[in-house]
Amino acid sequence: MRYSSGHRAETRERVLKEAAKEIRAKGPDNVAVAGIMARAGLTHGGFYAHFPSKDALVGEAIGTMFADARARTERIDAAGDPKAVLRAYIDFYLSSAHRDSRDRGCPLPTLSGDFARSEPATRDRFGAGVVGIASRLAVPLATLGYAEAESHALLAQLVGGVALARAVGDPALSDALLVDTHASIVARYGLEIAP
Repeated sequence: MRYSSGHRAETRERVLKEAAKEIRAKGPDNVAVAGIMARAGLTHGGFYAHFPSKDALVGEAIGTMFADARARTERIDAAGDPKAVLRAYIDFYLSSAHRDSRDRGCPLPTLSGDFARSEPATRDRFGAGVVGIASRLAVPLATLGYAEAESHALLAQLVGGVALARAVGDPALSDALLVDTHASIVARYGLEIAP
């Protein structure tokens, strides 16, 4: 059977999307290449036509995770008014919907601990994603008069709030972590919405 010229790239992208979902849901050490390939509709044997190793797949899937996260928030970036941009991002990030979508949400709250123990190349890819998100936050913050370092502090608070909200077993405490983190950030940057 003859495939189109873009078939290989489309297949590879499908494998990366499945890998990104699985890694977010289970962590990089708990995913199996055979399972990822099966979910992508392929055989395990076809894996090596696209990636030299599982580590290579994980490294590239990191980029896919951050690209997916960015695509879901691009409309927030398009908002114009820096306070509205920042508030929209915070509202999204600290929402129960984001907390509950580990397999689709930002990889930082779910995978920071996993990738802290990874090899340097993987950590570098993950770090590039951190820099990308912090850079996006720095734009509205700079317009509001905050130094670039403030984006790192804000990102750490957002990630920590979601990570803790996901980790606790008590639903009321989980909700409180999101609500309290949200209120703290909104007050710190003067992002309250007038009644």
